[in-house]
Amino acid sequence: MAVTASSRPSESEPEVRTAAGVLRGGREAGLAVFRGIPFAEPPVGALRFAAPQPVRSWDGVRPAVAYGPSPPQSGVLGVSQDTAGDDWLTVNVWTPEPDPAAGLPVMVWIPGGGYALGDSSLPEYDAGHLAGSGTVVVTLNYRLGIEGFAQIGGAPANRGLLDQVAALQWVRDNIRMFGGDPGRVTVFGQSAGSGSVAALLAMPRAAGLFRRAVAQSVPGTFFSPELAADIAAACAAELGVRPTVSGLSAVAPARLPAAGDAVFAKMVQWRERWGQITHRPIPFAPVVDGDVLPAPPWQALAAGAARDVGLLVGHTRDEHRLFSLIDGVLGQVTHEQTETALHMLAPGPDGARRYREAFPAAADEELYELVNADWLFRMPSLHLADAQIAGGGQAHLYELTWSAPGLGGALGACHGLDVPLVFGNLSSGQPAMLIGDPPFPVAEGLSAQIRGAWTAFAAHGDPGWPAYDAGHRLAQLFDTPSMVTAYPEETSRLLWQDHTFPALPLLAR
Repeated sequence: MAVTASSRPSESEPEVRTAAGVLRGGREAGLAVFRGIPFAEPPVGALRFAAPQPVRSWDGVRPAVAYGPSPPQSGVLGVSQDTAGDDWLTVNVWTPEPDPAAGLPVMVWIPGGGYALGDSSLPEYDAGHLAGSGTVVVTLNYRLGIEGFAQIGGAPANRGLLDQVAALQWVRDNIRMFGGDPGRVTVFGQSAGSGSVAALLAMPRAAGLFRRAVAQSVPGTFFSPELAADIAAACAAELGVRPTVSGLSAVAPARLPAAGDAVFAKMVQWRERWGQITHRPIPFAPVVDGDVLPAPPWQALAAGAARDVGLLVGHTRDEHRLFSLIDGVLGQVTHEQTETALHMLAPGPDGARRYREAFPAAADEELYELVNADWLFRMPSLHLADAQIAGGGQAHLYELTWSAPGLGGALGACHGLDVPLVFGNLSSGQPAMLIGDPPFPVAEGLSAQIRGAWTAFAAHGDPGWPAYDAGHRLAQLFDTPSMVTAYPEETSRLLWQDHTFPALPLLAR
């Protein structure tokens, strides 16, 4: 590939030589910023549904001032479908000083979005505030939905996770030239990005690519190959093709998300086959295939798979309220909806009864919120900390309990509230609506505290509070004021203490 340079580099147009060629970025608020850097070849044509392949080198200077095109993704939340190109596998870098001698800690962000949405170009992921504290920050894109996670014949499983490994390999091989220390890489993510972090901790292919990990709201949904293949077959049927590489390759990438969305919209039809994931519709997730992902993260970590990786993990208090708002049931959950949720999600054959007995003063809506939050995010996050220390590693636990004032304060400390607080983008991007307009000074102070904890952890492994252990179960509560205390969700912890979060099975054939 030949790329021409329009002029010589200047202070406002920093240049960095990577293994594939020279990049020219820009300056923003004292930082050097490089966007849209390819870390793998576009996964189209002969590379469709294949493992990511190394990017080809180029001659001359390649501009790196614009984000790469978004991967094809779901439209269920009204996300615009950008079809401006197929170079989906790109990274973006913010660095205080692109000097190979700088040796700064590195943070690599994996966006969330249910493994069906996600785009590093979203304004909430601008890393200027994080990098401004002396950290090199990398954000990345990976394949989503059918392209990245469907279990299809003739293709490797978990292509989206393999993309993330390829991005981390790019960081290992190139980040020193941007001022980063390849030996001090922290991978961090939220929601499906956090599930990806959990998967990476368990993946042999990712071993040695990062030293620390931050997992914000870990989803407990990992699929068996049989379940994932059955869902893929339903998606392919929407398109009138077979769930194979040859069948799906006949469909343009931009058309695939609509098939996933169609299955998403009617997942309740498959309740007897697919079980719990039809309650909170989740058609895509990492697959425990025995190769790319040998075991569920909790099992792998308990066996010591990540004992040499520092882990910072936690969740928000009111994880499910955002979804209740999106579903249109916030404030109006019925007794029948609560009973369905309890019987589908609560652990054990008598889980519904145990929930009602454990929370005797809780009304239906509170129980509905609790069991959804516990099943999908709160208990998987807690169990990841437990698994890490059981396997001989170290973990730090947190819970975000600050009730944000945005949207009238109705959502409390909901799912996604941590994103603007971690990145410091309190007035830009969709999650900023949770903070309020304009941002309250208390939010700015809390954001600074959380950013400080994350960057300190990336720099030297200590976020500023004691490590988690099975005796004291200490957790950092982020609130106003913040405090260190015993993990506050003890009732839920006891209800779930014997659950193992296995790969979800196909219930009927």
